[in-house]
Amino acid sequence: MAKEKILLAYSGGLDTSIIIPWLLENYDCEVLAMAGEVGIGVDEAFLKAKALKCGATACFVEDIAEEFITDYIYPTMKAGAIYEGKYLLGTSFARPVIAKRMVEIAKREGCTAIAHGCTGKGNDQVRFELTVKALAPELKIIAPWRIWDIKSRDEEIDYANARGIPVPVTKKDNYSMDENLWHLSHEGMDLENPANEPQYEKLLKLMVSPEKAPDLAEYIEIEFVKGIPVAVDGKKLDPVAMLKYLNSTAARNGVGIVDMVENRLVGMKSRGVYETPGGTVLYAAHRELELLTLDRDTLHYKDVVAQRYAELVYFGQWFHPLRESLAAFVDKTQETVTGKVRLKLYKGNCMPAGSESPYSLYDEAIATFAEDDVYDQKDATGFINCFGLPIKVVANMKKRNGLQ
Repeated sequence: MAKEKILLAYSGGLDTSIIIPWLLENYDCEVLAMAGEVGIGVDEAFLKAKALKCGATACFVEDIAEEFITDYIYPTMKAGAIYEGKYLLGTSFARPVIAKRMVEIAKREGCTAIAHGCTGKGNDQVRFELTVKALAPELKIIAPWRIWDIKSRDEEIDYANARGIPVPVTKKDNYSMDENLWHLSHEGMDLENPANEPQYEKLLKLMVSPEKAPDLAEYIEIEFVKGIPVAVDGKKLDPVAMLKYLNSTAARNGVGIVDMVENRLVGMKSRGVYETPGGTVLYAAHRELELLTLDRDTLHYKDVVAQRYAELVYFGQWFHPLRESLAAFVDKTQETVTGKVRLKLYKGNCMPAGSESPYSLYDEAIATFAEDDVYDQKDATGFINCFGLPIKVVANMKKRNGLQ
């Protein structure tokens, strides 16, 4: 009987490095590994060599950075989706693009199962598995963290050391991190106590702290067409090059640090620090352009949609019909979100410094405080009387019944 083929989501980090030998020790199988290159410049030769040394039959390193940006980041940014008002969803929308490519490889290689290194406490297990269920419900899913005897990251390190597997962390420097072109997340260690201020000098990897940012402000201009960024500082760049440019610009100005306690899907609160330099700038610029080009009712309703959209992405429901339907609504709203936005970056702050659009709804002739002949201020009296009638009726009722 042929051995079962298991495809492992592989990063070369602590979790996935030890999962390869663990699978071989506990299943009659061969293990194939897949690493998704999501824009961080992975060392393909190193990853493949390490995976094979750990016992994998093969390792596929897939460049999905541009797909990640155009098909996952841009739709979420256009929606204005921010989880709980702070988190720009960097890990959340990276998981479905990786899992989607895993499904494609699993089908091609004849695999019957997909394995991942997500813990039973986290959100990523849901994101991986819901993608697999949506795209290949016939595949079995193996989640070692939910079934093995290992209980902590320290025990993982001991397991790796016993098998001669090099790992990129020690028991003294053991933050749980996830990096892609959009962000870098940090969890664990001293961050597990929300009372502790993050040790930014030790923690930050992509950027400087605001205190170490330059004393002079830096300006950046982003051009959008239908909600999609197409140029920065007058340069037309492809999506990957543009995000790298924005990352480096925002990072050196200390822009893009988020420290938050969030509500995980599984029910617990967790604390994380996120570095999202370019993403912070993109969201800010896109919002400024929407404020200029969207009418009030559409903008306000889109804000309601944004919250639900963020939940769907965070909860791993990327391929859910509701997320896809909301994305269609968002695309309709973006038809006039075209123009340029200038931002001022200074010591962790990202401030608007002017915006323009051929579809601008701002009419200086109407909005001016100077004399004009297009707005009759007397009209406001009747408007307020009609608009305020319901509250006046309630007030009269309270007065009649001694409730005031």
